[in-house]
Amino acid sequence: MGTKILFNNRHPAQIIAFVLLICVASIILLQNTQAGGGSADIHLELNIKEGLSNQAVFVGLGILLFVYALIISEVVHRTLAAALGGLMAIVALNYYTEESALSLKAVTTMIDWETIGLLLGMMIMVGIISHTGVFEWLAVQAYKRSGGEIWTLVVILCSVTAVLSAFLDNVTTMLLLTPVTIQLAKVLDLDPIPILISEVLFSNIGGAATMIGDPPNIMIGSGMSPDAISSNSNPAVQLLADQGVTFNDFIIEMAPGIIMTVVPSFMLVRWLYKSEFSGGKNTDVTELEKRYAIKDFKNLKISGSILCLVILGFFLHPILHIAVSWVALAGAVLMLLATSRHDLEKSLEEVEWTTLLFFAGLFVLIHSLQYMGVIDYIGDFVRKAIEIFDVDYRLGAAVLIILWVSAIASAFIDNIPYTATMIPIVFTLAIDLELALQPLIWALAFGACLGGNGTLIGASANVVTAGMSEEAGYPISFNEFFRAGFPVMILTTFIVSFYMVLVFVLGEGSELMWKSTLVGVSIVGALIQYSRGRSKGKSPASALIHDDTAEVVSKVVDSIKEIIKGEEE
Repeated sequence: MGTKILFNNRHPAQIIAFVLLICVASIILLQNTQAGGGSADIHLELNIKEGLSNQAVFVGLGILLFVYALIISEVVHRTLAAALGGLMAIVALNYYTEESALSLKAVTTMIDWETIGLLLGMMIMVGIISHTGVFEWLAVQAYKRSGGEIWTLVVILCSVTAVLSAFLDNVTTMLLLTPVTIQLAKVLDLDPIPILISEVLFSNIGGAATMIGDPPNIMIGSGMSPDAISSNSNPAVQLLADQGVTFNDFIIEMAPGIIMTVVPSFMLVRWLYKSEFSGGKNTDVTELEKRYAIKDFKNLKISGSILCLVILGFFLHPILHIAVSWVALAGAVLMLLATSRHDLEKSLEEVEWTTLLFFAGLFVLIHSLQYMGVIDYIGDFVRKAIEIFDVDYRLGAAVLIILWVSAIASAFIDNIPYTATMIPIVFTLAIDLELALQPLIWALAFGACLGGNGTLIGASANVVTAGMSEEAGYPISFNEFFRAGFPVMILTTFIVSFYMVLVFVLGEGSELMWKSTLVGVSIVGALIQYSRGRSKGKSPASALIHDDTAEVVSKVVDSIKEIIKGEEE
């Protein structure tokens, strides 16, 4: 009788979703049980054949450069380029290793299923929510707050993106905001690509401020916490447990450096997109609100409540220790079950399968290169570069080298596998060179997060945004992203370099004073700049990036001329 009540008058998609929900719950329970029993993930044991190590490294670098040539030239779709690169890397790895790498087990263990699961779950939920019309409504509200000025609209969207990316993760933020931006661009007849690129740049900047904001930070926070270090299999690493980092440490140490980069980044973005972000759009807001009202309040309440629970689950990750991917997948299944208006097939149509396949191919490529020694080669290069310097200057050199190598490498190698490889290298550097661990950790975190802005495939948020934009009919090319992303990456990394040297190298023992001073100077400078801009009649958003350098230089030149003229007389 109970079974009949449960399944009668139910859409088949709801029954399937209910079964999937039970499966997800069972897997989570099993995973936690196994974790308590001390089981470990599967890791491949692959050894390069004797005498072929150097050759394997250079072949791996050749494959990587070939894949990048395909992506940059856009001869083929980036998903196909990543798949081809993964295949070539697997074949090369199989040739150079004593063990066989051409197996399903080998390939599947190279894919970061945590990232794939998080993306899949969030894509399903975003697809379901999009049918309620809430993204169109949010787009109109953003336009309403901007007063019709395009630059003000961009500042609003980028600011919201940066803040959300700090407290969620930047991938989730872009999954939520990309549909809003695309709908807004359609409503106002704008090109959404410059706005999307600006948003994703600020998502990587904002995500760097906290432990849960960017995947590299999540990995560093998990693998370099006091508990993780104390349970490390290497006794030498265990001795560094008191230098491990916590959730609060990320905010205390990284947020000040990120705050220093915000206004300069806005100024650079405005300069890069002078013509695109100039002027305004005079559109009847009342008419827009009528045309793009929320279509389905009932499903919005249900799906919105589930999304809030998922986000709460993300926040509680340090306490519950349930992977964010499982939280997202469980939320997706629950949302499929609860929303009776959309069938399973329609919801799954919203998933960016090409993006997921791109990530899978990229993970296989990068992890194959890791086994071939390519990324260890980068680590050896870093170590040798640091050892050149005298002991008294070694910490400063290590901080700057790790920061810049991480930034450049993360721009051209997805920052997730790069960070996974660099964590043990950082431990080794701290032990062998007798350096303080925490400054090296922050250098790695800043470099990996900010370096993700360098290219289209440098960070997961970039790829996700590009995939959704392409699906909507607005493809973002590698070169188009590079023209904006790489300069922003260089600027923010340079500012953070200044911050790290003053705080962790020169200011050793007085870090709090230096951080307070630098943040204070940045805020006061921004306020003065804003005040001067407002006094000249500029809008709040334009005043934020007001630059009167030319005016000041002109006044100085005029003063010098007056002085010279007076002396001549």
